[in-house]
Order: sequence, then structure tokens, then C-alpha cells
Amino acid sequence: MMVSLTSLTPHSSSTYFQSKLYDVPFTSYSNCVNENRICCIAINLHQSFARKQSMSRLTIRSAATKTAKTPAEEEWKTKRELLLQKRVRSVDVKEALRLQQQNNFVILDVRPEAEFKEAHPPGAINVQIYRLIKEWTAWDITRRLAFAFFGIFAGTEENPEFIQSIESKLDKSSKIIVACASGGTMKPTQNLPEGQQSRSLIAAYLLVLNGYNNVFHMEGGLYQWFKEDLPIESEE
Repeated sequence: MMVSLTSLTPHSSSTYFQSKLYDVPFTSYSNCVNENRICCIAINLHQSFARKQSMSRLTIRSAATKTAKTPAEEEWKTKRELLLQKRVRSVDVKEALRLQQQNNFVILDVRPEAEFKEAHPPGAINVQIYRLIKEWTAWDITRRLAFAFFGIFAGTEENPEFIQSIESKLDKSSKIIVACASGGTMKPTQNLPEGQQSRSLIAAYLLVLNGYNNVFHMEGGLYQWFKEDLPIESEE
């Protein structure tokens, strides 16, 4: 999502408007078919400022500055190329279950903690790749407002402790199958020549960047796991 923050400065007899666009990560777990896509939209604040403020001598500077791009925010094309280069293999849910039961693979569920507790594969480990926005800096407030614009009042942000949490649970030689809700795919289709990004594929990308070499990806995601009535457990 792109949020437009408006800078108003006096300019001759009229007010001069200057807008800057800032990326806002947008993830809707219930409303977006293509999960974890970055939705790009410009929210024009000019009219609301005009109605509420005197335009004659008002100066408003941008209230927030976005931090530098993180690895998770790289273009999907870049992520996909590295995943293919590192031979990250996608497996269907039945193969994932077999690998877990017979070959000591660990299923790494990167969904939010609440979803994990509701239902997950037995023995799976949960480290959420995105978490609820916690802080109240100017930038965080801007992102909260952007989510609220879409009716989402529990906006999410990248979990800065994702790799650190994984390293506390799994060493670099661990055999890992990364799973999220929808799974995404690296396979090209007519409509999606580069496949479709997902939380699990972003997580797989971060893992290989940080030295994990035995990383697999669950095709179809946990939606397909539940649909095929494979074993689940709950913590609720």
C-alpha cells in the first residue's frame, strides 16, 4: 500500500501542496485471496486538510519516515530467483506429512499465533513472520490508519525477531517445511508467470538468506492440509 502524506507550505497567495508516498505493508488474512500481497494505493489527504484547516499560512511537514527496505520487502522476482537457485523444493501436504513422520522434517508454521493455536499440524513449530503492530511512533500510527482505511483494525508488521526466534528453536542443519495459510507457489501459470508470493515463501527466502540449507515449502498451505483432513491439534 502507498500512503500519501501531505506537506502544506505557503506559496504566494495560495497554498502549495506536496505529497510524498510511503510504502505500508498490507496483509489481510481474511479478506485477501492472495495473502501477503503489497497493495498499492494513494490515499489523497488534500481535501480533508482543506476542509479542516486554514490554508493561508499553514505548514504541515511529513510526520513519519519509512525505514530502509528489509529483505522481506524485496521484489518477489528477486526472492523467487534465490529460492530456485537454492533449490527450495515445494511439496504437497501429504508429502509434507510423510517427510515429517518418516524423515524428521519440522513443519514451521509462520501464521499468526492465534491462528496457530486454533489448529495446526501435530508437532509443528510456530514463529509468526508478521505480528500485530506494537509501537506508537508517527510511522506506526500512519500504518494503523492505512489499515483502518480498509476496515482492518489489527494491522500487522514484519516480525523483527523472526530469524532470532527460529535460531533459538532450530539449528542450521534442521530439515524444515515452511507453511502458511495459502502456501503460494513458485510455479508459473498463464496468469502468474512468476508464481504467487506468500508468507511461507517469504519465510523460506529469509531462511536461506540466513544459512538454512534444508528448506522446503508447503504447496497449497494449511488450507489444503485442513481440507484433506490430515491430522491437526489445537491449543484452545
